[in-house]
Amino acid sequence: MTAAATTTRARAGALAWAALLWLLMLGIAGCAMTLGATSTPGGAAKPLPHYDHIVIVVEENHSYADITSATDAPYLASLARQGAVFTDAHAVTHPSQPNYLALFAGSTFGVADDACPQQLAGPNLASELIAHGMSFTGYSESMPAAAFTGCDNGTADQLYARKHNPWVDFANVPAMSNQPFTSFPTDFGQLPTVAFVVPNQLHDMHSGSIAEAEAWLRQNVGDYAQWALTHNSLLIVTWDEDDGSDANHIPTLFVGAHVQAGEYPETINHYDVLRTVEALVGVSFTNEAAHATTIADVWQS
Repeated sequence: MTAAATTTRARAGALAWAALLWLLMLGIAGCAMTLGATSTPGGAAKPLPHYDHIVIVVEENHSYADITSATDAPYLASLARQGAVFTDAHAVTHPSQPNYLALFAGSTFGVADDACPQQLAGPNLASELIAHGMSFTGYSESMPAAAFTGCDNGTADQLYARKHNPWVDFANVPAMSNQPFTSFPTDFGQLPTVAFVVPNQLHDMHSGSIAEAEAWLRQNVGDYAQWALTHNSLLIVTWDEDDGSDANHIPTLFVGAHVQAGEYPETINHYDVLRTVEALVGVSFTNEAAHATTIADVWQS
């Protein structure tokens, strides 16, 4: 082989290696982009915001159709126009208590009824927040006192029910994280990282009307909903279960800063909502939330 041919062959080899190296670099970059984004069945993934405050309100026993067709729910309709509405959201099971556990801790823990008390062990949203240097409080309307562990409020109306208060079941959640709603701060900057708000059974649609519940929501959480839009905070309104159907199709909506308003068709459940909250604040996924899907298509770019 001549010197010229050898030189030509060497150049060809060098070009081939350069091309291969370029393809490898593209592949690595592609992998990095894939790993840096969270996919969801609902559409293109967008970067997740990191919130200062998230408030989760849990309503009761109404289906998606009940709420979306209601003519006596103008405030809920206004929240829906401002936020992300999930058109295919579902509870995990029936009755109430295991759904609250699923939303708070990512498991029903084998609980299949509303019996009180429950004593449970394991990681949950509150214990993860505390382990990561953040804070949690559950605010229950009509609960008699902070750190209360009773099954109801001790009167015939039983407006408070422990079955709707899952954090009290866990020894790894500080007792004072369990507060009556009268302790909900008026200075929203003093809210914990994540808060649950549980209206009493007259105001959560369990024993009262849709109109009564949404009037309570507007009066007691409406100011926070508007504040959240401009203060890096989020409001989630969801339902524990529907009206008893096998489909268990419930309303769920997100309202606040960084939320792209609209309807979102992906199928989600309480585990997906919990996983998303945990992703938004940067804590470990708990129990079944580790196998759920992060909701990633509702955030503004």
